[in-house]
Amino acid sequence: MAYFNLKQIQELEHLYKINLINSCSGFKSANLIGTKSTKGQENVAVFSSVTHIGSNPPLLGFFCRPTTVTRHTYDNIKKTGVYTINHIDLNNFEDAHHTSAKYDQSISEFDMTGLESEYKDNCKAPFVKRAPIQLEMKFIEEYLIQANNTILVIGEIQGLYINGDLLEDDGFINLSKANIAAINGLDGYTIPKLEKRLEYQRPKK
Repeated sequence: MAYFNLKQIQELEHLYKINLINSCSGFKSANLIGTKSTKGQENVAVFSSVTHIGSNPPLLGFFCRPTTVTRHTYDNIKKTGVYTINHIDLNNFEDAHHTSAKYDQSISEFDMTGLESEYKDNCKAPFVKRAPIQLEMKFIEEYLIQANNTILVIGEIQGLYINGDLLEDDGFINLSKANIAAINGLDGYTIPKLEKRLEYQRPKK
């Protein structure tokens, strides 16, 4: 078994260290966040840090890198207060990954990929057309992570669109039915398969 202590990690070659630390936490969610600037410019970007915060109220969070350079997604959310979260699947993960390229703010990633935008129910931010799960989000608050100057952005779900065959009777969303992707590290994409749902666990007597 390979082993790295903190000193060894700190001394690793830059790209090796990034790959190592981004992979060691396990599979991560694969999402596209859609925003629009105050000037009407659409933006869509891949994120692997979307996470559940709570169900009541329905809150999700994601992490932004330090704002020492321009962050189009973060800037648009702070100025407009709205954004969308769209699941990546087997059909679009390569286009989704390309949104990580650093385009000028005047260029929409929708125009540079096969991804298409669409609008629903008066939401001012663009959804990704044909995404099997789409969420309309409202910005609630943010927290600065002082250890590395990243920002935790927290939003509240305003609307939730789910392809009908994914939703089960108890509210469980079967992601495997839509070939929804997960991310391994920075650039590894996988399509997880649901093995089995287990019952709520109580202490053994």
